[in-house]
Amino acid sequence: MSGRRNPAGAAKLAARKRAANRYYSGPPSDHFDGALFFNPDGQLPGRFADLLKWQLNGQRSKWPATNPSPFPQAKPAAKVEGADLTVTMVGHSTLLIQKAGLNILTDPVWSSRASPLPFAGPKRINPPGIAFADLPPIDLVLVSHNHYDHLDLATLKRLKAGHDPLVITPLGNDALIGKAIPGMRLAAHDWGDRVEVGNGAAVHVEPVHHWSARGARDRRMALWAGFVIETPDSKLYFAGDTGFHDGINYRLMAEKHGGFRFAILPIGAYEPRWFMAPQHQNPREAVQGMTLCNATFAAGCHWGTFQLTDEPVDEPARKLAEALDDQGISRQRFRALLPGEVWDVPEAS
Repeated sequence: MSGRRNPAGAAKLAARKRAANRYYSGPPSDHFDGALFFNPDGQLPGRFADLLKWQLNGQRSKWPATNPSPFPQAKPAAKVEGADLTVTMVGHSTLLIQKAGLNILTDPVWSSRASPLPFAGPKRINPPGIAFADLPPIDLVLVSHNHYDHLDLATLKRLKAGHDPLVITPLGNDALIGKAIPGMRLAAHDWGDRVEVGNGAAVHVEPVHHWSARGARDRRMALWAGFVIETPDSKLYFAGDTGFHDGINYRLMAEKHGGFRFAILPIGAYEPRWFMAPQHQNPREAVQGMTLCNATFAAGCHWGTFQLTDEPVDEPARKLAEALDDQGISRQRFRALLPGEVWDVPEAS
């Protein structure tokens, strides 16, 4: 009797699992098992024992307490029209994209720590590249997933109060944001969805290889994603946070979108590789990703502001330059941007 299946019991277990997901409930798909999200043909995040092994490895580089950018805080124009494209680095994965009359922020974090606690956790070592008061009117915010270095509720509250932007985010993150910030304009979408955002532009929500959690008991309850911004004359790609995953998703982007004038790709938080490789690509893989997705220009993000992993603070930029040189790609095509740095991105030839 003990070896027989109990359909009623299995159904009850499945129902309990679905109910346990505090962020999202929906039908199963190729990346949602009815309770949790996953990466198709991918790898799960490391176990707690692996996390402890890494934390106790003694290999963590010492970062400076402060590491100011050589660029002053930028004061962006109110808007950028036509074919022009201006990108300003705020820090980590926060960038201001100005294109087609739209002002777009990626994973905005103005807080001093990427942490649930105001007194502990990864601390910002350089000020934001744009003072919050100097932001132009923000039309759109893209939130890739719910890790604290990407989804900062304090910053989103400030944006709601001062700008009231539309926030586009993957499934489940809307529940978290909406509970904390009533009235915030939210659009939660699955991989493959396309969202019209005005001025002839649209945002595509696309797969990346990552995971999500705000604590120890909500792993993979909300989805993670990258975004393609489609404008009347070009496409831009923000990969959010991702492992290289054999280049599968980069090839998919090339097949679906043809190519990109500009891509924002993570280049940091990658050591040690035995633990980080599935979820965080390194600079050499980022260069491969740029090539595979057919991006003419790219900016490196996810480095130099919050110490999350073991590599030295300046290593991602150095390793990026080495990888570009090895591939015979101009360093001006893929730049590791620093806070306050402004790039008027050329048109793709």
